[in-house]
Amino acid sequence: MSISQQAFLRDAMRRLNLTRDVFATRIGVKRRALDTWLLPEGSQEYRAMPDVVERFVSEIVQNDALLQKYTQSVQGGPLRERIAVDGKHQLLSVDQFSRESVEDLFRVADMMQPIARRQKVSRVLEGAVLGNLFFEASTRTRVSFGSAFCRLGGSVCDTTGFTFSSMAKGESIYDTSRVMSGYVDVMVVRHPDQGSVAEFARATNIPVVNGGDGPGEHPSQALLDLYTILTEFSRLGKLLDGAHIAVVGDLKYGRTVHSLIKLLSLYKGLKITLISPPGLEMPAYIIEKATRNGNVIEQKSSLAEGLPGADVIYATRVQKERFANEESEGYTPDFQISRATIDTYCGPDTIVMHPLPRDSRPGANDLSVDLNVDSRLAIFRQTDNGIPVRMAIFAVLLGVEGLVQHSMRDVTWKHPSHVGPDDSAFHGLE
Repeated sequence: MSISQQAFLRDAMRRLNLTRDVFATRIGVKRRALDTWLLPEGSQEYRAMPDVVERFVSEIVQNDALLQKYTQSVQGGPLRERIAVDGKHQLLSVDQFSRESVEDLFRVADMMQPIARRQKVSRVLEGAVLGNLFFEASTRTRVSFGSAFCRLGGSVCDTTGFTFSSMAKGESIYDTSRVMSGYVDVMVVRHPDQGSVAEFARATNIPVVNGGDGPGEHPSQALLDLYTILTEFSRLGKLLDGAHIAVVGDLKYGRTVHSLIKLLSLYKGLKITLISPPGLEMPAYIIEKATRNGNVIEQKSSLAEGLPGADVIYATRVQKERFANEESEGYTPDFQISRATIDTYCGPDTIVMHPLPRDSRPGANDLSVDLNVDSRLAIFRQTDNGIPVRMAIFAVLLGVEGLVQHSMRDVTWKHPSHVGPDDSAFHGLE
């Protein structure tokens, strides 16, 4: 380094317009360490800055795009503060996000990819405990939240169903939440009643993440869905602004699409086509919110009307558990997304998504299994993206995202180059 260590660091702080405290947080070190690097070389307490820190800071100040990103992010305040709910670091709804803050979260998710892909490990949440409180059936959401927390070094306590909870004995949500807050450091809650997760959150000051509240919202699923769309578009050289998104299936009770439509409304010039059987249309208040930023919302009653030209097809499972059986009579084979369907109406770059689980039983009319070997099917890339996105959520809510980059080390075990035998070439772990 041609200039002194002290001059180098002070110049970096000046260019980023940061205090010592914030600068230390941004580069992932303790304030005490930074203070020793800023002392004169003759001081007894002086310490040399590690080479990795010098390279990291140099990359920021020498790259205009990185410099702008770090400056803008700090000027807006820490991400956990920008998405806070009533001053609490909780994730209850996608309404907490702006376009800038959601893309800031995705930059953290990008940083998590080497850990999620089994190339690196990190222990930034070592000693922290996650309480997974699922009062409704779940496989992917519960396990992926637990896996994400463990991959950052934390540990997980699970409870599934009312039968295995004290709420079966008449305990209130308030009491359950307050008691659990004394045991764990963050809670993920899924509950069949809309608004119940917010009730859990009001009873505690620890971070609470909405893992799905009845027909309400599923914010982490919508975030990983949007992250998947942006990732797939990046691979294809497309932009989300101006894209055509077709959403198919149970749009009335499907909480995943309620949250996703809200997030998509942060982008501009979208054409969103809603295709559903009679009686399962998207709620009017969601449609109203999605029309901002010049987005066009169309409602169609058939795939032939709605799919042509779609860049993304987002299919959903009929939520039979949320309504009477007779209401699902209109969910016929005409609404099933199959290989023949997308070959007929869509192009070779159309992305097919589904929040899962899909009902693969005969007569279910859900997303067809004949797409399993089709590279346009992104459902497994979509579920895999749940790990880095949920890792990013935990890191942001617990304030450790600035420590992750410098905490990584190589894994010591061997992992497969592809998770599944039918994964696409661009879906590899390496």
